Amino acid sequence: MKSNHIRIAVILGSVSIIGIIFFQLYWVNKSYNLEEEQFNRTVEIALYNVAEKMATFNGLELPNENPVRQMSTNYFIVDINNVIDSRILDHFLKEEFEYSNIRIDYEYAIYDCETNQMVFGHYFRQNSSKKRKEIQFQKYDEFTYYFGILFPSKTGYILNSMNIWLISSFVLFTAIFFFAYAIFIILKQKRLSEVQKDFINNMTHEFKTPISTIGISASVLSNPEIINEPERLQNYTQIITEQNKRLEMQIEKVLQLATLEKRRLNLKKERLNLHEVIKSVTKGFRLNIEKNDGVITCKMDADQPFVMADKQHLFNMVYNLLDNAMKYSSDSPEIHIETKNDNGFLYFTISDKGIGIDKKYIKKVFDKFYRVPTGNVHNVKGFGLGLNYVKSIVNEHKWKINIESEVGRGSRFVIVMKMELV
Repeated sequence: MKSNHIRIAVILGSVSIIGIIFFQLYWVNKSYNLEEEQFNRTVEIALYNVAEKMATFNGLELPNENPVRQMSTNYFIVDINNVIDSRILDHFLKEEFEYSNIRIDYEYAIYDCETNQMVFGHYFRQNSSKKRKEIQFQKYDEFTYYFGILFPSKTGYILNSMNIWLISSFVLFTAIFFFAYAIFIILKQKRLSEVQKDFINNMTHEFKTPISTIGISASVLSNPEIINEPERLQNYTQIITEQNKRLEMQIEKVLQLATLEKRRLNLKKERLNLHEVIKSVTKGFRLNIEKNDGVITCKMDADQPFVMADKQHLFNMVYNLLDNAMKYSSDSPEIHIETKNDNGFLYFTISDKGIGIDKKYIKKVFDKFYRVPTGNVHNVKGFGLGLNYVKSIVNEHKWKINIESEVGRGSRFVIVMKMELV
């Protein structure tokens, strides 16, 4: 699928999701408001009937205006216009709420005009396991004899009555989640496809150059007359040998990837001297670096350079780090290697004064196939596997790796290993 098609699909899908969420929230909110309005109306009717029964019990008549006032979303005041008997009030409340099918926790308090205080009456709860919270009842100056009733769990009660809306919202948001996840997978696969395409292009280029060179050299060597030119014969033989080694190195990197992919890393750990490994690896690099008027320095300050590691993988790890430092250095590479001990750990550092890495790319340099963008310059060869392999070996040995880099000033890789005491 083309990038434009994917982008259009993502945009349309996102707009659709936002629209669906908006309308769902709108209807849920509207449904909640309707349920709340119905609840308030039912409660007002029930409280009016309670006030009417209290007035009949006291031999009085209700005032002309509605004795029920809603002070807040869950608090009501009821004017009785006479002294209130808490036991009679409690009886009428339970009876009327039962009749109106109002099955919700409530608490009421009666106003005492002598003390000017709301006196606690009773807390009725549907679930006996719930604990009562301290509630401050609001007073109402327009009435003399009244009681206030509070519904502390009103919101939860209304939401419970909206089960169909909550279930539909859950189903909808689950579907949206899976849709978003599908989009994420599509974008991830697209990026992976692009990365793999770059990998294949790089691999083709890396293999094509030495193969072409070997082919040309072999063609020259097939000429019988070359035997009369020993120097030329030696030169082309050396070219074939070097290009063959180059091919072997590239194939080895691909095989390393295949091994990591199948998770067949069977580490054969042994006690190794890191200094000896570094010397062995740098020996092969030193000639190439010095050819380019570069320099490689080593500062082996670790008194205890021993670690438990797989010899081949440790060698490859050091090799890949040095190869990376050399490839991303200037025409005259300056590479510095350092070791030291600190708090039971062995620190192995490789730093260079190369092109450096932008901060926004640092977290990605260990990703498989990833290569830091270099604009229109494509003189850096490779598959984007070296640092991924290094990170995998570090993880397998339960070590740690840190990277510090600045564009134009170079990079610094630090590997923290557990020291193996003598």
